[in-house]
Amino acid sequence: MAKLRDVSRHIRSKQAGPFWVTIDIWFDGQTSFDRYKDSAGLSPDVFVDLFGTDAGLVKKISVPELNLIKVSYPRATPQGGVIERDMHSGQQYVRLLDVELD
Repeated sequence: MAKLRDVSRHIRSKQAGPFWVTIDIWFDGQTSFDRYKDSAGLSPDVFVDLFGTDAGLVKKISVPELNLIKVSYPRATPQGGVIERDMHSGQQYVRLLDVELD
């Protein structure tokens, strides 16, 4: 099985307001995008396991023109809270790098 790090050109995470995080995944080409865009490795359940979010609130948007998938999910705590460890959510994507895609 391929890992996300092997079939993507670029992955980034960022804040999407004080209550949401967005992860952008650019695949390394149309072939990879078409093959993995609906992979179970990018299902809401994976985001529940990795980020402790509610599967019903995970939003996934495909942008085929850019070979891109955007996934947004609610933050566990609001941005800037007392237990904040990644204020701008710039490091959240790292948990996805070794996710296996089918």
